[in-house]
Amino acid sequence: MNEQSMREQLTFDGEEMYQEESFTDRRIGSIQRLTPVTADGERDEARQVRYIGQTQVMSPAGALPISFELEVDSLSDAIAGFPEAAEKAVEETVEELKRLQREHQSSIMVPGQEGGMGGSGGMPGGQGGVPGGGIKF
Repeated sequence: MNEQSMREQLTFDGEEMYQEESFTDRRIGSIQRLTPVTADGERDEARQVRYIGQTQVMSPAGALPISFELEVDSLSDAIAGFPEAAEKAVEETVEELKRLQREHQSSIMVPGQEGGMGGSGGMPGGQGGVPGGGIKF
């Protein structure tokens, strides 16, 4: 990567600045309040405040962070809407992981299948190189 390209990628967008505040119950997760500001740090009234919920769930692979936007206008509404939005985000994440797992499993060549190289195909270990066969839900 050339130096100019790197610099372009690392350029801060002064038109899309937000001040972050974080609120947590220290049990379930946190809510970020993103207040739009101008490049000089003043409140940008032309843009809406955004709220982002964050939590984590345990999976066989360990803690899985979940982040989701809360479509609300206040912190109290974000608190009230957190459980439903978090549940939906977790369900969507689990479905996406299952889809990725299915795609991965369908691309594994197992011994005995015709490989593109004329050999038996597959990877050693019978699981396509994935210990334990991947994530299971």
